[in-house]
Amino acid sequence: MDDGLTYFEDLEVGTIARFGRYEVTREEVLSFASAYDPQPFHLSDAAAAETHFGRISASGWHTCAMTMRMLVDNITDRKQAGLGSPGLDELRWLKPVYPGDVLRVESELVSKTPSRSRPEMGSFQSLVRVFNQDDTVVMTMKSIGLIRTRPN
Repeated sequence: MDDGLTYFEDLEVGTIARFGRYEVTREEVLSFASAYDPQPFHLSDAAAAETHFGRISASGWHTCAMTMRMLVDNITDRKQAGLGSPGLDELRWLKPVYPGDVLRVESELVSKTPSRSRPEMGSFQSLVRVFNQDDTVVMTMKSIGLIRTRPN
């Protein structure tokens, strides 16, 4: 019986998914920075103008949060039998993200491994790239996901 979910067995190494559209607003950049990363170049035009950013930029952690939203929306749309994540590796903020940017995600499945101790699950690793509207990569990371195996 097909329940419409994507399971560990359905994942194919090498698959690339392109998805998401996230418009970065000044209001959200300021709100996130005020709450979680109140460095002056995220909050003040004058302070940001004195840095290599040149203008207010989103916190890297905000870029991660926006990316997470697009990732979860994609998983929900595809109805994945996901079980969360134990973490990520090699997070890099390559270019600033500014108000007015429009972000999108590209995720490449680079490996998958069945659990040795828990046969009901496996893990997979994806290389995640986040692009702005100019197709410039602004962030990369390797994400690790946990996913159910197909029930018998």
